Formats: sequence, C-alpha cells, structure tokens
Amino acid sequence: MRVLGIETSCDETGVAVYDTDRGLLAHALFSQISLHAQYGGVVPELASRDHVRKLLPLVRQVLAEAGLAPADLDGVAYTAGPGLVGALMVGAATGRALAWALDRPAVGVHHMEGHLLAPLLEDPGLKPPFVALLVSGGHTQLVEVAAVGEYRLLGETLDDAAGEAFDKTAKMMGLPYPGGPELARLAESGRPGLFSFSRPMTDRPGLDFSFSGLKTQVLLAWQGSDQTPETRADIARGFEDAVVETLAIKCQRALDQTGARTLVVAGGVGANARLRERLQALAEKRDARVCFPRPAFCTDNGAMIAFAGALRLMAGQHEAAVVTVTPRWDMASLPSV
Repeated sequence: MRVLGIETSCDETGVAVYDTDRGLLAHALFSQISLHAQYGGVVPELASRDHVRKLLPLVRQVLAEAGLAPADLDGVAYTAGPGLVGALMVGAATGRALAWALDRPAVGVHHMEGHLLAPLLEDPGLKPPFVALLVSGGHTQLVEVAAVGEYRLLGETLDDAAGEAFDKTAKMMGLPYPGGPELARLAESGRPGLFSFSRPMTDRPGLDFSFSGLKTQVLLAWQGSDQTPETRADIARGFEDAVVETLAIKCQRALDQTGARTLVVAGGVGANARLRERLQALAEKRDARVCFPRPAFCTDNGAMIAFAGALRLMAGQHEAAVVTVTPRWDMASLPSV
C-alpha cells in the first residue's frame, strides 16, 4: 500500500510517500522559521497561509521523487490533531479532497502517535511493548505502549514542556528564534557544574514533569550574572544538564514501573545530543535498549504521518468524507490497530 502523508500541525509543512512493501519512497519538509522569526514565535494565521502556499507544490515534488502519479496512491493520511486549528484544516482539507478525487481511503492521524511511531519507520525489528518518552513542542509525556493504538499515559508535564522550557529560556537570554536548538548549541561550549539547577519533581514519587520553576531559576541566575558570552554558555549548560537529568530519572522510573526493556524517544527534543548520550548510558547500564528516530524525523515531518496512517489504513480504518480536525486530542482515546 502506497500512502501519502501530510503534516501541517504547526509551522512545518511535511509531505511523504510510504510504501508498506518498500518503505519510505520520498519525503520533503518546508520550515517556516524565517517567517516567524521576526515575531519571536509562531503566528497561527501566518502559519496557515504559508501551508496553503507550500502544500500542493510539496505534494507534486514528493510524488515526482517517488516516481508516482496521484492515481498510484492507495491512501492518504493527514495530521488531524493536536495542533493549530487553522494549520490542521489546511492539511486535512487537502488530504481529504485528494482522497475523494482519487476515490481512495483517507485517515486522520494523531500528531503525537506519529512521533511515537517514528522510530519504527526505519527499524522494522522494533515492536511493542515499550515505554515512550515524547518530547515534542508543548508535550512532554511518558507513555506505556502495549501495541499500536494501545497507550497508557504514565506521566506528563504539569506546566511548561521540556521543549517550551528550552525555547522560553533561550528567549530570556536573548538567543534568536527558534531558541531551543540555539540554546543546545550554546551549551556545547558551556562548562559543566558552574551553574547547578534543580531537577524538578525528582525528589518525590511519580512520573509527572514540571519545568516552569527551572525556567525561573535560570532567569534569576541570568539576571544576577555578568551576562558575558561565557557566562551565558555556562548557564545554558547548567539548564540543559538539569532538563536531561530530569528526563533520564523519570525514564528510569518508568522502566522500573512497567518492567519494559525498551525505551523509545521521539519528538524535537529527542534530537538533543546530550539527552541521547544520557539515555544511551542509562539503557546500557540496565541491559536495555533505547531507540531514537534520525534527527530529521524527530521534528515534525510527513514521513511519520504516512507511516502511522499506513498502519491504520492497512487495518481497515479510515475517515468519512468530511473534513474534521481535533486541536485537542487525547491519544489514549485512539482505537487499537
């Protein structure tokens, strides 16, 4: 089955074609970073308009790279939520209309399920059960995965997610948008231990997260410092170490609680080199396995939507011929595959 995947949940337009026999055939991504940089954050209306401009050209490009005509597709998958409602509507309307015109089935994909399944895209040997750490945008969650579509939330953030904390902390320190990757790059030159911040909610039982207090600690340290480039790098390193160690502690607890021997990490923060090193060390110490998608598939992309959609279309699941999106969507409500 050849499935076209469309991702337009926020500020990146992603398109891909996945073949259940041959794997990923082609994918392309357009980022709106330069569009939103002047505002210091995503402007929803501008994001929606840019998706309208870029989506069909990307569909044509990806089909050409895959050597396919539209009629060669067997199904269409699109992100139906969660995300910005206007941005979601662009992808859903395009995907639904294309499926209707071709008389092919279409399925709306949960954005976070796409991230969760991304490591399986290039690793056919990776199968549930496992524990997933989802660190994407406004989400930081630990999920027990019994099977595709069978998810149990173990813990989630009570305020700022890890990615949000990276972005907001970077903005406080005057780093350019998008701040998270810039802060991580700056931390590479920072000296460890000069600024030590708390590991929030690790001094009590449970698997929930909270990063707003850590953000405040960094702000106070920054305001009370000499604010030189060297100090900024040292503070960035201290912040990154605190986030990475907090995530690692909670992952270890989740593996202990579930008895799982495999940890899957997905989402934009999953591309962070220091987090990957720390979780790899944790897995080796436990004689367990940790799996990451390649960095290009950590951020939003069409490949993960095509793959997740293909699994559901193969199971006979599809949507009625209406355009529906769900900006707020509990992943636990998804049907099993």
